[in-house]
Amino acid sequence: MTEMQAAVDPRLLEILVCPVTRTPLEYDRAAGELISRAAGLAYPIRDGIPIMLPEEARALAEPAG
Repeated sequence: MTEMQAAVDPRLLEILVCPVTRTPLEYDRAAGELISRAAGLAYPIRDGIPIMLPEEARALAEPAG
């Protein structure tokens, strides 16, 4: 499997928001995820399609501090 064959369309990223917090998302190309810092979740991108379901998201590690 090739790592991140298809990138997320920048226009799509502009309109996508976290379904939990309704805040903007960050695109982590290396991990193939959309990150919601506000919710502490990382939504996977599978075959170029963002999976925007909270039950499919990975919890982000707690920040040190």
